Amino acid sequence: MFESLSARLSGVFDGLRKQASLSEKDVDAAMREVRRALLDADVALEVARDFTARVRELAIGQQVIKSVTPGQMVIKIVHDNLVAMLGGAVEVINLNAPAPVPVLMLGLQGSGKTTTTAKLALRLQKRDRKKVLMASLDVYRPAAQQQLKILGEQAGVATLPIIAGQLPVDIARRAIQAAKLGGYDVVILDTAGRTHVDEALMNEIAAIRSAVNPHECLLVADSLTGQDAVTIATQFHARAPLTGIILTRVDGDGRGGAALSMRAVTGCPIKAIGVGEKLNALEDFHPERIAGRILGMGDVVGLVERAAEHIEVEKAEKLAKKMQKGEFDLDDMAEQLAQMRKMGGMQGLLGMLPGIGKMKQQISAAGLDDTLIKRQEAIVHSMTRLERRKPKILDGSRKRRIAAGSGTTVPEVNKLLKTHRQMADMMKKVGKQGVKGLFGGMPAPPPGLGGLSGLGGSLPSLPPGFPGFKR
Repeated sequence: MFESLSARLSGVFDGLRKQASLSEKDVDAAMREVRRALLDADVALEVARDFTARVRELAIGQQVIKSVTPGQMVIKIVHDNLVAMLGGAVEVINLNAPAPVPVLMLGLQGSGKTTTTAKLALRLQKRDRKKVLMASLDVYRPAAQQQLKILGEQAGVATLPIIAGQLPVDIARRAIQAAKLGGYDVVILDTAGRTHVDEALMNEIAAIRSAVNPHECLLVADSLTGQDAVTIATQFHARAPLTGIILTRVDGDGRGGAALSMRAVTGCPIKAIGVGEKLNALEDFHPERIAGRILGMGDVVGLVERAAEHIEVEKAEKLAKKMQKGEFDLDDMAEQLAQMRKMGGMQGLLGMLPGIGKMKQQISAAGLDDTLIKRQEAIVHSMTRLERRKPKILDGSRKRRIAAGSGTTVPEVNKLLKTHRQMADMMKKVGKQGVKGLFGGMPAPPPGLGGLSGLGGSLPSLPPGFPGFKR
């Protein structure tokens, strides 16, 4: 998300950083480029204009013009205003109401509403320890109710039994009653969508709202729709007052202007974002972290949280004990690669590291993507247990067999073995000197990020503290 916007803004700010002093003319030129970047990223025209006007007003103040580092001051002003545009404070799903708390999910057909319903239910049940019931009110789309039932089975979340022929309002009332009788904390109602906002859709939503009085009314919007997403949000909010927005397919949107515009135009907070296809790929929306990622500052806090959420403590402790002994075999490496996939893959992790945005072309040229992880996993899994524990026994014939079994080449097998040797040497250093000796006093990466080590090969100029990459 925001990749193109981040790249454009990075170019503007690099120019500002190089200047010893800033004039009003310099600020005006920079703001013109910022406005163009925002418009290219699908930010609404009035939002882009208001933003650059506000930043310009602050940036031409005496404090900035006379600052020792005027470029940094302007970047700070842009960052602070981005945070304000995105809503400032974090606003999560509000469940502060008598149980069962009704949550109404709205959106157009194809926005990912049903999948997001299951993601939200799983998140509330797993993270917040809530007992959740889901109900599909979509009686128009073929197999829509069956789809939610299947997603519920996959997530381990209860769904309301399907009764053919019931109207959406009747299903909503039955869901609330079933939730009361079953002792549920939350009931999530997945409404029907349309290909466009029409009178029939709005009338149906109004009737459902009147019947269940939802505590949360959430619009699910596809971030890939760009400017149209803002129009849709405005229309829904005018007819069915929203309490929040969930943006889907954020991981696939290189522009991201919808997020910037929707909050500014509707005044509704963005409460969560979908960052992948899996049912656990839903995150709270943090304006400050998103602003940091747009400006190339990364999101290290989010990275640590993701690590804590996806890494199994027992496996991490087991690896830590092996590290203390200076041991690290290919089974350990495979486990690290698997943990990386759980945390969002190579691109997902790199996007959260400071300064990586400037090196997209280098990263792409080096082949650092999820395909690399899968190929390396395939190589390790094509080895016998003995080979994984004692890679020194791998001779030419064994390497040819492993390459054939994994659909790779012998040079790729050799490259993985070289990476493993680098990581094993690093683990021995940890065993002798501790983590402090390895990172030179820098904070160690979260458990499970060791799999990043060495994958970069000869990728140049990665930020200090990113283990295993050549500097």
